[in-house]
Amino acid sequence: MFGIIGILVILVMVFGGFVIHGGHLEPILHALPFEMIMIGGAAVGAFLVSNDLASVKQTLRDMGKVFKGVIWKPVDYRDLLCLLFELIRLARSNPVGLEEHIEAPKDSSIFGKYPKIQKDHDATDLICDTLRAASMNYDDPHQVEEVLDKRMEATLAHALHSSHALQSMADALPALGIVAAVLGVIKTMGSLDQPPEILGQMIGSALVGTFLGVFLAYGIMGPFAARVKAVVEEDAHFYQLIREVLVANLHRHPPNICIEVGRQNTPHHMRPTFSTLEDALRDLKQEAA
Repeated sequence: MFGIIGILVILVMVFGGFVIHGGHLEPILHALPFEMIMIGGAAVGAFLVSNDLASVKQTLRDMGKVFKGVIWKPVDYRDLLCLLFELIRLARSNPVGLEEHIEAPKDSSIFGKYPKIQKDHDATDLICDTLRAASMNYDDPHQVEEVLDKRMEATLAHALHSSHALQSMADALPALGIVAAVLGVIKTMGSLDQPPEILGQMIGSALVGTFLGVFLAYGIMGPFAARVKAVVEEDAHFYQLIREVLVANLHRHPPNICIEVGRQNTPHHMRPTFSTLEDALRDLKQEAA
């Protein structure tokens, strides 16, 4: 919602201010389709050249994050802590019984209580792989912790590729706008025998290219890249929470302490209160009794 409002504010302030100052939109609207073909087409072409098909698809999907925002809400963080509590408690009391849940999370009754988490392959894979590694009785828990850190760094770097690709487009757009403007000047120089009124229109059309490149770069694509990066980094806290809880479990802390470690490491605006989480865990204990 805020993404749409932001775009409307940009358009109204830029073009509204231009009109209020006495400008006319007719020259811009007349030149816009042709300039957009050159600038936008060149930007899209450069984007396709510099990325593979998978990256292009990922970027197109991630652009929706500008409007949708973060995936994980406060209730999801609470559900994640409850899920991890159930799995850790089962791992301590019945390691053999845990296997069916971490080997087939899609069919797990425990994961099934939290369908949003169950559908996220990154979250389920991270949880299951780490619990599986913990069951191998590593001599040093720091070995698993190091593997987790490297895995999460690689996952975050991959998730941030979309924002980098969009930022690269934003960086290229002003130069492409200059290219379009230069082409407009070349066209104008070939028509010096025309009346001043015609030459003025042609020069104005050429300058639209410079304006459009800068406007798209700093008014649209740059903010899109920044927003995608912010959303990806915000959602990364969800997976960081999994790491914190499961690392605490590797050090054999009691399940309640492991969950409290995770709660304390949850971003403040997403963190469930101690009493809310305690009530949720109490309900789980009563169900299991």
